[in-house]
Amino acid sequence: MEGEAKTLLRVCTILLTSLYYCYFIASKIPKGKIRLLFFLPTFIIFTFLPIFVTSGISAGLISFFVTYLGNFKLLLFSYNLGPLSNIHNLNPNHKKYKHKQHVNIPFLRFIILAIFPIKIKDPSAKYQKSVKNWRPFNLWSKSLCFSILETICYTYKKHLHSSVMWVIYCCMLYLFLDVIIGICNKLAGTIMGVELLPPSDEPYLSTSLQDFWGRRWNLMVADVLRHTIYLPMKVFLSKYLGQQRVVVPSVMIVFLVSGLMHELIFYYLTCVNPTWDVTCFFVVNGLCVVFEGYFKKYLGPRIRIHWALASPLTIGFVMGTGYLWFFQPILRNQVDIGVAEEVKTWYESIRDFF
Repeated sequence: MEGEAKTLLRVCTILLTSLYYCYFIASKIPKGKIRLLFFLPTFIIFTFLPIFVTSGISAGLISFFVTYLGNFKLLLFSYNLGPLSNIHNLNPNHKKYKHKQHVNIPFLRFIILAIFPIKIKDPSAKYQKSVKNWRPFNLWSKSLCFSILETICYTYKKHLHSSVMWVIYCCMLYLFLDVIIGICNKLAGTIMGVELLPPSDEPYLSTSLQDFWGRRWNLMVADVLRHTIYLPMKVFLSKYLGQQRVVVPSVMIVFLVSGLMHELIFYYLTCVNPTWDVTCFFVVNGLCVVFEGYFKKYLGPRIRIHWALASPLTIGFVMGTGYLWFFQPILRNQVDIGVAEEVKTWYESIRDFF
């Protein structure tokens, strides 16, 4: 634990130094390709940063927070877009919003928005209006549920059927992400004094794949991919395919990019060559999202599936394809066992400390 703590301290130092360079030096360059070129060293550092840690949990969080989302946020910031650009953090009625192209936000806020998978809530955005104020589970109940499932998984794994373990892993993945990002939201929201988007919008209530991937699951990732991949690809492809034919290839490119980024994350977790199972998972789901769109367009008015049936079908499909492709690298390389051991070690260390 002591050696890992020193490694994390060095990683945090490198991370903060890189963000210092981006904020005080590279951001002064005019927006566009030139600023993007100045961000290139930071992109490289963020990409290789998880290699320096040995803990599976630390490698997973750093690769997700920094390598994945951090790089994409800086990519948007190269053109004064995204959460790191102050223009999106000001009140729309503020006079600076209309008259200033770029005004530096506080460095602390820049660090928080760059590192954590959070987004300041924008009440005017349509895709955020579906997020309900009332929620059946809060941060503490999700933490308790994750602890219970982790204990069951660690203690009784050999005695449980593989299908039961599969369901437990799916629930643990959802709870883990919601708890971690929820904690980040609590800390960041308190420090910045703003309201932040929740990590997800009860994805188990999704009534379609479009609803699951676009409006309920991992809202920060969906928002980043929408602005870095989907919208630019629509503009680029419209020059060659026309406005009516760009949606399908743009959607597929988004899922392909997401799959490749998850392959990179899994590489940091397993340290073995990728087998492209995770990419296959996202490509298959992307194809089904496209097919579902056609189905709704041509048959939707005639055939309406009740939510009580549509929701289990949607979640069942995501979990089924997840079992076939997404979780295979984790199970094959026994990452789940290593993470369980790390959680147990962390718990014992915290218990002994207090």
